[in-house]
Amino acid sequence: MSKERVYNFSAGPSMLPLEVMEEVARDMVNYKGCGMSVMEMSHRSKEFASIIETAEADLRQLMSVPENYKILFLQGGASTQFSMVPLNLFRSSKKADFIVTGSWAKKAASEAKRFGTVNVLASSESTVFDHIPQPDPAAYSKDADYFYITQNNTIYGTRYSWLPETGDVPLVSDMSSNILSEAVDVSKFGLIFAGAQKNIGPAGVTIVIIREDLIGFAPDSCPVMLNYKTHAADNSLYNTPPCFAIYVAGLTFKWLKDRGGIGAMEKANREKAALLYQAIDESRMFRCPVAVQDRSLMNVVFVTGKEELDKKFVAEAKAAGLVNLGGHRSVGGMRASIYNAMPKAGVETLIDFMQKFEKENQ
Repeated sequence: MSKERVYNFSAGPSMLPLEVMEEVARDMVNYKGCGMSVMEMSHRSKEFASIIETAEADLRQLMSVPENYKILFLQGGASTQFSMVPLNLFRSSKKADFIVTGSWAKKAASEAKRFGTVNVLASSESTVFDHIPQPDPAAYSKDADYFYITQNNTIYGTRYSWLPETGDVPLVSDMSSNILSEAVDVSKFGLIFAGAQKNIGPAGVTIVIIREDLIGFAPDSCPVMLNYKTHAADNSLYNTPPCFAIYVAGLTFKWLKDRGGIGAMEKANREKAALLYQAIDESRMFRCPVAVQDRSLMNVVFVTGKEELDKKFVAEAKAAGLVNLGGHRSVGGMRASIYNAMPKAGVETLIDFMQKFEKENQ
């Protein structure tokens, strides 16, 4: 890492691949010789058509997205999907099953209640979302319109290492903080969505991957912009999309392909996470409050047990070029988000600092 840049452990917006940003900088005012920036060009132009079509094709290849799934580039962040999902998928029983594993799943469930019945099959809220609860499959609603999970929990540092077997009920997953970090079988899901600002690119675009047979059932009262059919019919170009964010996302997809794809990235992510969790577990000062089997590969949370010491650690780490290590305001402590763009060297530098801090503050 150059002296001008820090290791950014922010949960989002987060660190982007340096090579991607350098390419963006080179083309900032004159994209590929066309005489203008991507920020200036028409979304109906041939240049942008090539950008969005290539981005979609590369994402489809990276995730092995089946042909009967649409890839949409939308706006409104993942939080807008909390409304779009029930608006579009409540079609028969107007009932959905939820596993609540953190703040975002809780918010999604609360929003879905505006449109239908939400059955919370399990929740880990009573233990501050420190694990992924496994409900009894016998409790699953056979007539549910969808089954909802948040696959990685950014705030609390947990992840699913398993998937509920939902049969004919479409499985919906918020993958905002784990998409592209490890292999997933897209065919097991009815719908996947992810805000870009963690593992894909800058804030502004949200990826939706939806099975085609789930499109077209929103009620007439559904706002046009909240209907998946609107965007699927016009290939994400119904209105002006977040062009620049899509462009950067496309460069990130190419960056991933150049590094061997998701399989190679998962291997690197597991190695980074294992190093950091080992350092925490071997420490006498730090501990991770998350159940071992449910620890996130992307968001590593840890604490000293003393609020003032946590604050001192975060402040001194920042001075050492390790920034945004403070935990979410709702839980405190520390959180190191080690998304795809975080190099192994960044994790090793953090571990060295943790060990130094521990010696100096025993």
